[in-house]
Amino acid sequence: ILRLLTVGVVVTWFLATIFGLVVADLPWEVALVLGAILTVTGPTVIGPLLRQIRPRGPAEAIAKWEGIVVDVVGATLAVLVLHTITEGAYVDGAMSSATGALVDLGKTLHVGSDFGALGTFAIVLPFKRHLVPDELENAVSLAVARGVFVAADQLAHESGLLAVTLMGFLLANRKDIDVHHIIEFKENLRVLLISSLFIVLAATIDLDALRSTGWNGLLFVAALIAVVRPAAVLLSTLGTELVFRDRAFLSALAPRGIVAAAVSSLFGLRLQDAGVEGAELLAPLAFVVIIATVAVYGLGAGSVARRLGLSDPKAQGTLIAGVGPFALALGKALEKAGIDVLYVDTNRDAIARARLDGLAAHYGSILSSEVVEDLPLGGTGRFLGLTPNDEVNALAAAHFAALYGRAKVYQTAGEEGRTDDVRKDLRGRVLFDESATIGRLDVLVRRGATVKATPLTDEFDYEAYLARNPEGTLPLGTLNDGTLELFVAGGEASASSGETVLGLVP
Repeated sequence: ILRLLTVGVVVTWFLATIFGLVVADLPWEVALVLGAILTVTGPTVIGPLLRQIRPRGPAEAIAKWEGIVVDVVGATLAVLVLHTITEGAYVDGAMSSATGALVDLGKTLHVGSDFGALGTFAIVLPFKRHLVPDELENAVSLAVARGVFVAADQLAHESGLLAVTLMGFLLANRKDIDVHHIIEFKENLRVLLISSLFIVLAATIDLDALRSTGWNGLLFVAALIAVVRPAAVLLSTLGTELVFRDRAFLSALAPRGIVAAAVSSLFGLRLQDAGVEGAELLAPLAFVVIIATVAVYGLGAGSVARRLGLSDPKAQGTLIAGVGPFALALGKALEKAGIDVLYVDTNRDAIARARLDGLAAHYGSILSSEVVEDLPLGGTGRFLGLTPNDEVNALAAAHFAALYGRAKVYQTAGEEGRTDDVRKDLRGRVLFDESATIGRLDVLVRRGATVKATPLTDEFDYEAYLARNPEGTLPLGTLNDGTLELFVAGGEASASSGETVLGLVP
């Protein structure tokens, strides 16, 4: 992924600069800076798009990490280009300015790395020793991050971004402290700040300057979408195992976001202060790119993914919370029928058993926003809550109802006397029947019950299936041309000729 991102940044910068000169008719200094700025994508835009589209395969991971990593790489590149133009090129010549830029890059990397590690230590040490009250941990984390950012920037220009990004990586991978509540606080703060920042930055744009971009600006955006992005993806994926549909999807997903908006506004002012002709066009043109790319990719990426077979509005993949005996037996039967299964559980032994059986399993809590963000949900279309905890099943079902729709979230019946503990509107659809608790289903599997698939014909219909199987057989659902329909409590369990019945058979 790192190689793909590096080559992609270079190709995007080069081609965007060329089109800035030829199509947008920008001065070369402004074109160079704009090309560097437009190497970044928008993680705040890509993330929601990927959660909505849920593409299969490696394209999802590449697009996600591109949005995260390229922001830092692209912003740093833009800083170096700006330094070269404003501080060196008009004084000692291009060679001197390039040398100064490289020296600044080394200084930025060194200071950013040191302060990132120092900031991580400043949070981990008091948190491990419980020196900070629980209610102040979010505030302390924010204060440390701000302090690290400002201190690093004082020593090396633009090293603060690298420092706090490194802090995020290091803290997220620590196993000795819990940062889930900090991540949740950060997400809420991010939405608030970014929405406000977009309004503030848009208010600084001169409408006359925005109109002055005219048709040249629109043609420039068209070149970015139709030429620059596909070329960057093609050249950066040469020699990799990515197939055509993955490359095509990545070519159709490169919206710009808040980083491009913020950096272009700031750098436009600095170029104007340096007396660079045409600098007033930098921010308006960047905003045109942001608006157009968000609209085009936001509206079109889902259709492209479906046409390429990377996304399916009727996706049959199944996300299962809990890796008990029944969940494993059901998952094996679904995988055998060609339906992908993804497990999530907090029991490492259970996760290991699932993986040994060749099933995809992820360690973590299904209620953790961080875990859900990391799940490869491409190809999934339903959720099953099969944990022993009815409240966990219900809360997870309420969360995934927003993603899959309430008709596609299920959970087993609660233990007798506890079903009413959870509000009805928060529960998923009850699987099979009200007596089929996960405890009972697990006991049946431990006693030798298996999930079997039985095809029906005109001669062997559903009634014959029930009569032939032993007493205690529990019909689970039907399979028809790769489409799974699960039986639910209160519904009529039936199947037609040509369908396959899944049943838990003693």
